[in-house]
Amino acid sequence: MLKKERQAYILHQVNLHNKVLSSHLSEQMGVSEDTIRRDLAALAQEGKILKVHGGGLSNSFHQGAVAQDVYAIEEKRIIAQKAVGLIHDGMFVLTTGGTTILQLARILPPELRATFITVSLPAAFEYANHPNIEVIVIGDKLAKNSKITVGGEAIAKIRDIRADLCFLGVNAIDVQAGLTDNDWEVVQVKKAMAGTARKVVAMCISEKVNTAEHLKVCNVEDIDILITELQPKSKKLQPYSSKGIRIL
Repeated sequence: MLKKERQAYILHQVNLHNKVLSSHLSEQMGVSEDTIRRDLAALAQEGKILKVHGGGLSNSFHQGAVAQDVYAIEEKRIIAQKAVGLIHDGMFVLTTGGTTILQLARILPPELRATFITVSLPAAFEYANHPNIEVIVIGDKLAKNSKITVGGEAIAKIRDIRADLCFLGVNAIDVQAGLTDNDWEVVQVKKAMAGTARKVVAMCISEKVNTAEHLKVCNVEDIDILITELQPKSKKLQPYSSKGIRIL
């Protein structure tokens, strides 16, 4: 694989999954980790990604990120619009982090009165701008790369909450592999959230459907609703519908 091809593949994986690990990219492309690190450094120098220890991050994690930095922004806005219809006055809503969750936070109706509970600092700031939403931030150790609180204390607090809805930002979803991710600490938080809410909603651009990462969050049967930008009767989503999942 040529250098330009490698870097194009890396950039796509970073944008799609928000975070990549050098070791995984090395396996996928059959090149050394040193080669991957040089490619990541070059992409970071060009301002296309954020280079971190062991891998790279999407620019959407940067504090100053704007809409054009967000991969598949229009698809994520469609997903957010669909998700808003599930939220009603008086609800307690758990959310993870991620750019799709942020799109949801930004379009919540101003008259909505609900309580949002999150581990995501960027999401918390968006909720705080809303005139009628109560915001609860679950604190513990901060994962600086993803700006999400993680750790045993956060997980214990999540398990004490009986939320009406849990919105999960999804890194990858597959009928057999379930919901998967590539960050151990974030996976533990998502597991706790999925296990405590009355209804679990997975928010996922269609490009992530039928893909899998290394770490499992939950089985597809553990989610109640799957939201993508596609039409609900899309052929790609039929295997999930056949599992009893409501498709939006």
